[in-house]
Amino acid sequence: MFLKENPTSNDLASAKRKISKKYKTPCPNNINLLKVYHSLIKSKSYEENPVIENLLKIRPIRSLSGVINVSILTKPFYCPGKCTFCPKEENIPKSYLSGEPAVERAKRLKYDPYIQVKKRIELLESTGHNAEKIDLRVIGGTWSSYNSKYQIWFIKECFNACNEVPYKKEPYSSKTVKELFEELEKAQKFNESAKYRIIGISFETRPDFVTNKEVLEMRKLGATKIEIGVQSIYNDVLKKTKRGHDVDATIKATKLLKNAGFKVSYQIMLNLPKSNKERDLKMFKEIFSKEEFKPDYLKIYPCALIKTAELYKDYKKGLYKPYTEKELIELIKEIKKEVPYYTRIERIIRDIPAPLIVEGGAKTSNLRQIIDREIKKEGWSCKCIRCREIRDQKQDAEIKMFRENYLAQLGSEIFLSFEDNKRKHLYSMLRLRIPNDKKMAFIREVHTYGESKKINQTGTVQHKGLGKALIKEAERIIEKEYGVKKIAVISGVGVRDYYRKQGYELENFYMVKYL
Repeated sequence: MFLKENPTSNDLASAKRKISKKYKTPCPNNINLLKVYHSLIKSKSYEENPVIENLLKIRPIRSLSGVINVSILTKPFYCPGKCTFCPKEENIPKSYLSGEPAVERAKRLKYDPYIQVKKRIELLESTGHNAEKIDLRVIGGTWSSYNSKYQIWFIKECFNACNEVPYKKEPYSSKTVKELFEELEKAQKFNESAKYRIIGISFETRPDFVTNKEVLEMRKLGATKIEIGVQSIYNDVLKKTKRGHDVDATIKATKLLKNAGFKVSYQIMLNLPKSNKERDLKMFKEIFSKEEFKPDYLKIYPCALIKTAELYKDYKKGLYKPYTEKELIELIKEIKKEVPYYTRIERIIRDIPAPLIVEGGAKTSNLRQIIDREIKKEGWSCKCIRCREIRDQKQDAEIKMFRENYLAQLGSEIFLSFEDNKRKHLYSMLRLRIPNDKKMAFIREVHTYGESKKINQTGTVQHKGLGKALIKEAERIIEKEYGVKKIAVISGVGVRDYYRKQGYELENFYMVKYL
């Protein structure tokens, strides 16, 4: 064997060069090597070897947060918004553009949800990733503006793809909502024990579309997280950009979603008209200090100026000026200092192709990596969840449970976590909410980090009981400290069995336990 003990990716590259030279063949790529490896495993000619699997994995970071993210696009559809910063392109969902990876995949597959999910699973597995735990992200603009039949059919097809049900293209318009929902429920039930389990679903929507009825409909579909296009918390900015809602809509939506147990992600845009660097920084300070906001997740999108957006006209008139890359980097570093331990910064820039962005705007796709390098040189650390995830690092000698209490949307929030003593490495976490009426408590999220492992496979961090310990502590807190006897988990369909083993039962689309 050409590889030494505990080999690195550099050792693998060296071994491939030696083999290529010895046999006078082109240097083999990792995807082809993985195919051969899997065929040998299937024929029982070779035993599974985690070292080889990790070495051959393409972009290992994709599965180092404990799950696999699968993003799929809805069909192009009318968007109710008239935002001046939003680009438009024919036959593509509004705000999305050709050249973005997810868009190109969806276009090629005619926006078919079943095929998008199936092909994504195939690609992930062919590049060495375990796709048994899928966090499904449905993108394409305002989910809530699509009709009910399309919504139910779309999600049902995603479940069918994960359930490995044979593909059957059929019109959904001829069926009733009741018929479609019955089919969805069967697909969800099947997914509880399927190989590829959907452990979470997120939708994108506008704050003004979040109503009690819509919250219930999204939950029935299996949603666990909602991304709301907040963009700004200042009414003059929202009015100038023709956003179509005010900040009160964001406050109301956040409260409705959290009181239903959802995780809430804010999409915030920097560099909008009527704002500036000082005001953008002030906005983030308010987001994390005022009880009306305090999101669980955050996407920071510098305004990318595109020629097809109405804002481009103001730019041509000299009425709008994009931040320089240097200004953006300095601003985002200051913003990162405001982000608390309980929030995860999911993204810092969109995957918009650089040639589409007007000169002067942010075109650097690896902006996050540049910022992280500068932070490291400056000798400080970002506290956000993503920056502290354990990933593939070795476990610390000691880990302990931390607890943070904070008030948000007229309720008590408790963030429990297992971390190292210095809070640099995050292993597992739980979000607990007790609304002010104290009728019941919600576990809004339980997540153990580290490399994604198969459902029953023990990993470095996963499947070692950390999540169970956090659940037990959450149950103790609500019963002993708050006197609440009912607890509900906004569980993904594919995780229902996990909660059944903890004494929870399915009730009105939640996993519920009476203490």
